[in-house]
Amino acid sequence: MAKTIIEVKKNPSENNASLLRRFSRKMQESNIIQKVKGSRYSERKESKLKVKQGTLKRLKKRKENERLRKLGKIR
Repeated sequence: MAKTIIEVKKNPSENNASLLRRFSRKMQESNIIQKVKGSRYSERKESKLKVKQGTLKRLKKRKENERLRKLGKIR
């Protein structure tokens, strides 16, 4: 994710509450919070072991189906 810098400087006649409001508005406009929340629940890759086990399971099932097909038990 690219870095986004939000800078808000306090004006001489501005109080802290309005400065905080301006900062919050800038944050909402930049969609930083939405991007972080969206990436928060992204799924991880499966482990190599799990991928291997799934592949072996499929191959075993395929081999068993071929055997049953040759015996005429399934089409």
